[in-house]
Amino acid sequence: MAEPLHPLASQHLQPFITAPGETDMLMVVTAVILAGAILAFGVIFFRLHHLPEHMAGGSKKVQLEIVSVLGLIAMLTHINGFWIAALLLAMIDIPDFGGWLGRITGAVERIAARRRENAAAPASSTSRTAVSNPHELASGLKPSAPPLATGIASRLDR
Repeated sequence: MAEPLHPLASQHLQPFITAPGETDMLMVVTAVILAGAILAFGVIFFRLHHLPEHMAGGSKKVQLEIVSVLGLIAMLTHINGFWIAALLLAMIDIPDFGGWLGRITGAVERIAARRRENAAAPASSTSRTAVSNPHELASGLKPSAPPLATGIASRLDR
C-alpha cells in the first residue's frame, strides 16, 4: 500500500506532504478558512457600510430615504464623502418642518374662511365677531384684531 520512499528522501516526512494521488488536506483546510474569512469580511464590510441606514432607521421617512440613497451612491461610486454625509445626516435629528407648516397652513385657512364668512354675512350681524371693546361696537367701528392676525389678513387680501 505505501510506496517505498526514494533512498535519498528523509525517513520522516512532514504531515502536510502528501503522496501522489491523495487528497491534500492542508489545501482543503486552507481553502475552507479562506472562504470563511472572505465571507466574514464581506458581512462586516456591508454591516459597516449600512451603519448610517441602521442609525436612521427610527427617524423620519424622508431622512431614512436620503441616508439610504447616499449610502447606495457611496457603495456604487466608491466616493467616501457620500458615506460620511449619510453618517452625519443619520446622527442629526431633523426637526419636523412639515408639522409646523401644516399647522400654519391650517390656521391660515381658518382665518381665510372666517374672513369669507364675515364678508358674506350682512354688516348688522355682529354676533359672530369677538368684540374686545363694547364701545367700538356701539360707535360703529370695526373690532380691532391682534397684530399677528392683521398681518396675515393683509397678506391674504393681496
